[in-house]
Amino acid sequence: MGRLPITAVRESKRSYAALNVAAFTIGVLASIVIPVTKVPAAQDVVNEIRQDQTKARRQQRIDDLRRQEQIQTLQRDQRSSEQQRRLDRIERQTAPSTIRQKQDASQIQQQLDQNQLDQQLNRLQTEMQIDRAQKEQNRLRQQQRIDQLQRQQQIDNLRDQLRRNQVQQDLDRLRQQQLNR
Repeated sequence: MGRLPITAVRESKRSYAALNVAAFTIGVLASIVIPVTKVPAAQDVVNEIRQDQTKARRQQRIDDLRRQEQIQTLQRDQRSSEQQRRLDRIERQTAPSTIRQKQDASQIQQQLDQNQLDQQLNRLQTEMQIDRAQKEQNRLRQQQRIDQLQRQQQIDNLRDQLRRNQVQQDLDRLRQQQLNR
């Protein structure tokens, strides 16, 4: 076999160099193009994570509201039970009481019963409103509704406290009447 002519060797070196340049160019382009195409996908993942975190924070806040409502409900029930025990004790102590005192005790009992019914109604309404707020698609409206429910819950608690104070005053008055006899 003979040797290749020098021109063939030079051409083969040029082809080899051209292939190297082409491979290098493809490598550079690939390193630029591939990350650029992955940026939108990465952004989608970041957005999805943020949405999940926001949703988790909202759910945590709703759960906190429900727990707070349950605690307040238990406290109201406890105060109501305490008032009921006081009323029962007063009724036992007033066996020889007058008709007026019995009527007062009956009125106080009716107030207690009405307070309990109002509290139950408020609890159910709040739960329904929280459920509706959770189903709200618009996040801003959902947040506004939750804030509104919190304010309404505070107002209801203040009203309940006012009613309890009134019933307590009635109990104190009844007790004072018994002591004056």
